[in-house]
Amino acid sequence: MDYKQLAAVILEKVGGKENVDKVLHCATRLRFTLKDVDKADTDALKKTKGVLSVINAGGQYQVVIGPDVPQVYQEVVALGNFEIAKPVDAPADEPKKKQSKLSGVLEYIASMFQPIIPAITGAGLLKALMALGTVTGLLDSASQTYIILNAIADSAFYFLPILLGSSAAKTFKCNQYVAMALGGVLVYPGFVDLINAAKDAGTSVSLFGLPVTLASYSSSVVPILLGVWFMSVIEHAVQKISPKAVKFFTVPLASLLAAGVVTILALGPIGTWIGNLIAAFFSWLNANAGWAVPTLVGALNPLLVMTGTHYGLIPIGINNLATAGFDTVVGPGMLTSNVAQGAAGLAVGLRTRNKDTKQLAMSAGLTGVLGITEPVLYGVNLKFIYPLISAMIGGGVGGLYLGITGVGRYASGSPGLLVLPAYIGGDSMANLVNACIGTVIAMVVSFVVCYVLYGVWKKQGKLEEGE
Repeated sequence: MDYKQLAAVILEKVGGKENVDKVLHCATRLRFTLKDVDKADTDALKKTKGVLSVINAGGQYQVVIGPDVPQVYQEVVALGNFEIAKPVDAPADEPKKKQSKLSGVLEYIASMFQPIIPAITGAGLLKALMALGTVTGLLDSASQTYIILNAIADSAFYFLPILLGSSAAKTFKCNQYVAMALGGVLVYPGFVDLINAAKDAGTSVSLFGLPVTLASYSSSVVPILLGVWFMSVIEHAVQKISPKAVKFFTVPLASLLAAGVVTILALGPIGTWIGNLIAAFFSWLNANAGWAVPTLVGALNPLLVMTGTHYGLIPIGINNLATAGFDTVVGPGMLTSNVAQGAAGLAVGLRTRNKDTKQLAMSAGLTGVLGITEPVLYGVNLKFIYPLISAMIGGGVGGLYLGITGVGRYASGSPGLLVLPAYIGGDSMANLVNACIGTVIAMVVSFVVCYVLYGVWKKQGKLEEGE
């Protein structure tokens, strides 16, 4: 694949670099924020070789590429010079994007969490491999090697406020490095020691005579998001009133000081309360209807992926891992959904007589069971429909089993076969065993249903002529 040529075509079809306000990417998609979506030639893009699909959802214009998206993204950035381009306000006469409030919220969520996913995925998988090493006796938890590896694996989660501060600053359009410094305040050793000492002694901590809530912010999610939002308000206000001669130091001084004080006194405790409330809700839901959420996520996740709204679930999973240490809500359902989609693709590959479809279905199906589903979703399952139905059935049945058995993940990672070690945890290996059983159930059910539905579709004449 000629990445540079593909990037040039994509950039042209989205209306040129002048029409791009922002571009980023996830595991399989280029995600554009366009100034005017009507200028994009969606039909031509869908027919472009190397593009699997095009989706306009969640306030983003999403071009589905597949696993090659990082290379294409680099070429798009280079051609459009987006890394050094400064954010500009849209002209007053420029058409505004029409999107619902829900789409706006999901766009904000996606833009803040997508950049940090590689860091927490790598760290989560390393923690899972370490857990596997300790269980098998290959790694001694008391050894210096383990301590160093644990530091590598824990850093992304412990310093999550700093990572989120960086990505949130891009979303709220404020200084990225001041936002990272604000995240550093929440995990600064001296501040952490002060809070812990007060907890142990049963005393209080004050700032300017005002009481400070004795809360821990390492691995937290909501407090830093609220803090950076407030910091952006202060920064933009000071930018307007501060003289140009002193703006260089007055803006960061006012932003960091005001946001730091307000975050420690008010926004941090509020964010902690919100995070704990979310965790408590899902704990209650898990205790009273533990089968429901993994079943629904397992069945409906392909539809969420098609609209890009599956990124709205990511903060819930991260918050559960940060507050409870494990996640029974997001990870299990997405695991069964992904492997079911991959299995459906493999079934198509075995049954079809079309060489091109067979090659695509087998390779995309394998990628799907490993955790990246967009190639098999857009290239096979959605195209023929019956594999999509099969995947939804298999994902729902597998999710039901994981929900009934209370399976949870103890680390983050792209849901697929490679992330199964993340389910090692608890007092026994039962959680991992049930995770494996649920995964097999999802794959087998999806494969069998797809294999049968192929015959039904063929008998009813619904297959394309080439199949």
